[in-house]
Amino acid sequence: MSLFDDLPKEPAREAGEDGTILWPEHLQYVVIEGVIGAGKTTLANMIAEQADARLVLEQFEENPFLERFYKNRPRWAFQTQLSFLASRFRQQQTLGGRDLFHKFVVADYTFDKDRIFARINLDGDELSLYETMFGIMQPTTPVPDLIVYLQATTDRLMANIAQRGRDYEKDMDRDYIDSLNKAYNHYFFHYNQSPLLIVNATNIDFVKHPEDLNELMRQIASLRHPGTTYFNPSSTGAALL
Repeated sequence: MSLFDDLPKEPAREAGEDGTILWPEHLQYVVIEGVIGAGKTTLANMIAEQADARLVLEQFEENPFLERFYKNRPRWAFQTQLSFLASRFRQQQTLGGRDLFHKFVVADYTFDKDRIFARINLDGDELSLYETMFGIMQPTTPVPDLIVYLQATTDRLMANIAQRGRDYEKDMDRDYIDSLNKAYNHYFFHYNQSPLLIVNATNIDFVKHPEDLNELMRQIASLRHPGTTYFNPSSTGAALL
């Protein structure tokens, strides 16, 4: 189920009188979030380039258990999750460092997303140990000035995953992606730690249609609401990788 059921399309607002999209000074740390295949890394790259921001990407390729996890989730879930937890925590600790070349930071994940995966893939003593470790680490991680959550249907996510062609994702379980999608929607429906922009990303393509990116950039630049804002953009309909 989409978070956008029954919501009308909202036109993007301009950031300035001349239409120039200027990155707001108060958005020094912005995170792009979404389920596997939502397009968060692609969008983070594009926004970082336009805003001249430091880009922080999740280092999933460095997880030695990930490929084995997709082949046998129950067997490798705990090792995979702890490896991600350690990697994400280590990376988060560098975000507070001064960067002489970039004023802003754009990342393609939040530290808290780790727990969404853990609660789906772990149980019993393994989940209890994970929760203890997460509880020690989480309070020391930075809170974003804005989270942009790319919400899409499970069908769209599966199509994007198939199109990008990663070997270890070629037999991706649709039920697993669907369970993640529901868990993400639930998490962000209740999220209140920082401003949140939920974008209906099912029918947009930032790569093939620059107007989709510009529309979203204008929305971000003009966003002042401290809580959750829902954005239902004009749809052009194509693959979002």
